[in-house]
Order: sequence, then C-alpha cells, then structure tokens
Amino acid sequence: MTTQTFGASAPQRPHTVSQKSRSGPLMGLWAVTAAFLLNMAFSSVPTPLYVLYAERDGFDNLTVTYIYAVYAVGVIGSLFLGGHISDWVGRRTVLIPALLINVLSSLVFILWPSLTGLIVARIISGVSVGLTTATATAYLLELYRLARPDNSLQRPQMMATMANIGGIGFGPLAAGLLAQYAPQPLRLPYAVFGSALVVAAVFVWLSPETVTKTRRPYRPQRVAAPRGVRGTFFAGTAVGIGAFSVFGMFTSLVPVFLADVLQETSRAVSGAMAFAAFATGAGVQIFLAQWQPRLMLQRSLPILALGLACFTAGLWLPNLILFLVGGMITGAGAALAFRAAMVLVSVSAPPQSRAEVLAGYFLGGYVGLSLPVVGLGLATLHWPARSAVVVFEAAAFLAMFIASGYLLRRRTT
Repeated sequence: MTTQTFGASAPQRPHTVSQKSRSGPLMGLWAVTAAFLLNMAFSSVPTPLYVLYAERDGFDNLTVTYIYAVYAVGVIGSLFLGGHISDWVGRRTVLIPALLINVLSSLVFILWPSLTGLIVARIISGVSVGLTTATATAYLLELYRLARPDNSLQRPQMMATMANIGGIGFGPLAAGLLAQYAPQPLRLPYAVFGSALVVAAVFVWLSPETVTKTRRPYRPQRVAAPRGVRGTFFAGTAVGIGAFSVFGMFTSLVPVFLADVLQETSRAVSGAMAFAAFATGAGVQIFLAQWQPRLMLQRSLPILALGLACFTAGLWLPNLILFLVGGMITGAGAALAFRAAMVLVSVSAPPQSRAEVLAGYFLGGYVGLSLPVVGLGLATLHWPARSAVVVFEAAAFLAMFIASGYLLRRRTT
C-alpha cells in the first residue's frame, strides 16, 4: 500500500527495452498500471461477500477474520521468499505468473466454495499480491524512466499509489455492485476479475522488459535494520502496524458491522464503504504528496482521531452517514500516517540497506493487517461489537501516537 518499492529495488544500471517486447515503454506503463490495479482489486473482492458466506455457512465473526487473515500469511511468505527476485530474473518473468496465480485463486473461489476452499484461495491470492506489489512498483518506475528519462518520477509514484490503494478500494466496490445486482454473487465477481487478469497478463507480456536477466544464487529476502536506525525502524513499523490494522478492519469486519449493527445488508453499500476509505486514503497521499513527512505525520494523528470518533459514533447511534464519513476520514488519516512513517524509516537507513529496511517495515505492516483484526474478531465473541471496536481503535491509536512521538523527536529527515 505504497508508492515505494520494498523487497525489490530498481536496478542502478541503465535500462534498455527488451527486443521481445511488442509495445513501447509508455504503453507498457499503462498496461502494468492496469494489471497492478486489477490484481490489488482482486485481493479485496471477498470483502462485501463475507456476509453472504457467513449467512450460508453460519460463520461467526472470528471465522470471517481467520479467512481474511490467512491472506496476510500468503503475502508475508511471498514477500520474504520471492518479493525481490524480479531484480535479476526480470519484471515480466515475475509479474505475469503473479497475475496468473490470482487467476488460479479465482478458480478456487468458484469451484471450491467451502470454508477450506476459501482459506486456500485467500492464501493463493496473498502469494500473488506479495509477488506483485514490489515488482509492479519497480516496473512502473523503470518504464516511466525509459519513456520520459528527463522527467521526475513523481507521476509513476502516483500511478503506483492509485493502482495499489485505489485497487484495494475498487475491488469491494465492483464486487458489491455485482453481488447486489447480478446473478451468482459468490461466483460472478471472481469470474469477472479472473478473466480481466488473463487479459492483463497478455498486455504485460507485450510490454518491454526493463531488467537484464542475470544468474544469481537464490536467497530469501534479507530483513535488517542497521544498529544506528533501529529506534526509528521499530517506531515507524509500529505506526505502520497501527495503520494497517485499521485498514484491515475495513476489509474484514466492517461489512459484518454494517449488517449486524446498522442493519444495512446491501452488498453494494458494503463495497462502497470499503471503497470510500481506501479511495480517500489514496487521494490524500497524492494531493498532499508535497508535505514533508514530519508535517504529514503530525497532521495524520488528529485526522485519524476525528475519523475514528465519527466512525465509532456512527456505529453506536447508529447512523450510516456518520459511519461512512468517519470511515473516509479514518482512511485519510491512516494513509497519511503510513506514508509518513515509511518515508522517515526509508531516509534514516543507509542507501545500501534501504531495501532491506523497507522489507522489514512492510512485513511488520502485514502482520498488523492480520493479527490485530483476528483479535477484534475474537473480542466480538465476548463483547458487543460496539465495545470491541472502541477498545481496538483505542489500542491502535495509542500505539501510533506513542510511536509517532518518538519519530518526531528524532532527526531522521
């Protein structure tokens, strides 16, 4: 969920367009952007459908969070084992199989709709996303460098942000509309996105390769924080974990809260809720990209506090409009905090260790995407959902507040 690479870093040598490509770097830029967006969108397609699965099979909230959380397991494993290999085997060589892995996930969702099948499909989807995020981000920067060598890289960074966070928001919106107004709500969304990913893989295959393939002995991604920056690293990662845990709530239990607490059972509304939070997060990252990271971090916390307060008030009253507005403000605050912490962690690291430091930051973030949300699901079994959400939000915000204070006191930028 970022515009920076992690686990894979752009090569320093000059890039040359592959002779096997059948389109120029500018066309490749748009093809990779579309593929990136679709793959991230597919990862969140199940968000508005969890309520339907729960109704069909009698899932409780904890089971829903388990199904959701295993996705993060797939992402973490994939990042650690394969997120960096496109640096020497080629961007297309990794991105095309990554897209097709999510096509496989769509088939599992369609053909194996039991609880076991859902878990398997989510793990497969996580593997795909772990391979895609770093590879596609680096690919976009390199393609733009080929197409516009004299221009700033701000545009491809914005495109990566829109594809990444915007895609995660687009998936629930499209799936919710299909589930609400089209037949076969537990099959059609996966079929549509699976088909689109096949087409996207073809266009990526036609795009230029930007990496000269080299032979290297395989090793997993190293994750390290040099001694001099460990304080900044751990504090920044704590902010990232808090932000990811908030986003995890929107892509797992918010649809359940809509149905159970606000009595809103429309899958279209459920998908729109997740879309609004992520779209707002992507938008503020782009429009406020010129802010210095310290200023961004300082202002993210009151924005996040306001959003969480409105979101919680909408859940307690209950009031759907307040719930929606609170979700949008929360998405903006969490996205700004996440980006600011990432930049502060990145600039604090020596250049030769930056990729490894960022890999550790994102691995920590994806732990935050899963474990806290599972804890929230477990809490809803013993407490009312409203009370559990208050405790969850307070813990996430407090951790981010303390860690942010540490970051702001250090001279990292």
